[in-house]
Amino acid sequence: MDRSRIKAISLVSGGLDSTLATRIILDMGIEVVAVNFTSPFCTCTSKRRKELGCKNEALRISQHLGIKIRIVPKGKEYLSVIRNPKYGYGSAMNPCIDCRIFMLRKAKEIMEEEGASFIVTGEVLGQRPMSQRREAILKIERESGLSGKIIRPLSAIHFEPTVFEKEGIVDRSRLLSIDGRGRSVQIELAAKYNITDYPCPAGGCLLTDKRFAEKLRDYFIHHKDDEDYVRQMELLKIGRHFRLPNGAKIIVGRDEYENSRLMVLNRGENYVVESEFPGPIALIFGERSEENLLFAVTSLKRFNNKLPKDPVYFISKNGQNREEIRFYTDYPEDVVKYQLGIDR
Repeated sequence: MDRSRIKAISLVSGGLDSTLATRIILDMGIEVVAVNFTSPFCTCTSKRRKELGCKNEALRISQHLGIKIRIVPKGKEYLSVIRNPKYGYGSAMNPCIDCRIFMLRKAKEIMEEEGASFIVTGEVLGQRPMSQRREAILKIERESGLSGKIIRPLSAIHFEPTVFEKEGIVDRSRLLSIDGRGRSVQIELAAKYNITDYPCPAGGCLLTDKRFAEKLRDYFIHHKDDEDYVRQMELLKIGRHFRLPNGAKIIVGRDEYENSRLMVLNRGENYVVESEFPGPIALIFGERSEENLLFAVTSLKRFNNKLPKDPVYFISKNGQNREEIRFYTDYPEDVVKYQLGIDR
């Protein structure tokens, strides 16, 4: 059979499983186009290149395999999925089933655009408790409109053969029967294919982090418009976050890097409070009220034990044209009481 005329779309996350799945299909002489979905919630990094994430890894892998890749941002539409998942959340705010359906529906559109015949995924039966149980996998396949059009090379033997396997387009004898959370088979395959640097051994999604989830839940309560969601999600990743009883939000940097990021992401829109001495800065998302200023100043004291008694503070919107302010009392309650994303 001439497989060179067959094309597949492979969901390449940048991790080992999707890399191996893609390689198995490529070795059959089938053309593959990689698709990588980017998300502000990805935490994956390479073992050696700590600064790189899934997008960079997917690009590197596609270049290594010599295949075309399409980078697809999940976008604002994806945030609606997280707000209201049809199939609910996992342990935190991870809508894993709805997320898979979302990606596969997008992949189906790309499959039709590219004139491809089926989708390839790196799924392993039983590897993830929410989205890779048998019933969940089959539900996701149906809901995405791809029944019979998904090949899972690492676990295919645990599923009924697709029409592509029955017709010999995909050689079922070369597909695998991996299941569970062990990774010994994948590691052996990686060695066989000389794949030595791979990220994401067990996930890499901030939505599974309960501390981050509390901050995201707070965001959903106070933000109904997601037009600026990428910047807002970046803000959720840095600093200490506080929600005051009056509805204002305060973010306090932890170090020089976070201070710098807060200033960049602020874009001169919100009030910045800082002391005359090196240390954290505070952003005020709300009015320039005495309560908000007092909370911000108290927070700076709380998280900088090197401050002298009653230092001078400055307020501005962009770090320039700073106005001096002084407070000689503290916020009447411990500011940590209002901190989001901490163990209590």
